[in-house]
Amino acid sequence: MLDIPLSFLHRPASGSVAEPWLLVLMHGVGSNEQDLFGLAPYVPETFHVLSLRAPYRMGPNANAWFDFSVNPDGSRTINHPQEAASRSLLIQTLEPSARQLGVPASRVIVGGFSQGGIMALSVLLTRPELVAGAMALHSRMLPEIATQMAPAAAFEGKHLWVSQGLQDTVIPIAHGEFIRQQVSALPLSLTYREFEGAHELRMAELSAFSGWLEQRAAVAA
Repeated sequence: MLDIPLSFLHRPASGSVAEPWLLVLMHGVGSNEQDLFGLAPYVPETFHVLSLRAPYRMGPNANAWFDFSVNPDGSRTINHPQEAASRSLLIQTLEPSARQLGVPASRVIVGGFSQGGIMALSVLLTRPELVAGAMALHSRMLPEIATQMAPAAAFEGKHLWVSQGLQDTVIPIAHGEFIRQQVSALPLSLTYREFEGAHELRMAELSAFSGWLEQRAAVAA
């Protein structure tokens, strides 16, 4: 059993894998660790899958990484202290999880859907030394993260997957374009994809990011 500060579900990597990877997943607002744990069948067996529960309780089986409000113009105002606290908890979870599973930072991927993707992207951009890459599914980048980003040289060899839904009205594809613009000058490898669908994950997207994960492990082998 892992000794980490957040509640979680864990699918071990295959016992036949000599050098396993770790994929840490974070759910969106109003969900829990069961949600993205459902992605485990689509994750290569090279990976441990660790699905985390956000620390702020909204209701029964409903949690969030931080509270937010939607302004009249459609923009969002977040609870900055909660976001900072959640990011700190993620860092306190990532390091011991990887250590206890025997996985170096060079084989750790953080990923998430919606608000969970915000957290994954924020960890990559502020603490790139902790991970090999990140996945942001139907997500966005917090504008204030741009002022907290690590030096560009720290992103050498890092990988980022960003996917958006063409019919997503919760987090429209413009947010994906914003991410592309913000990371365009960084020496990381960006894979950006747009898929048919709303604020949801469909089979085409599941197959595509599964292949991306497979490629990460294969290239590093």
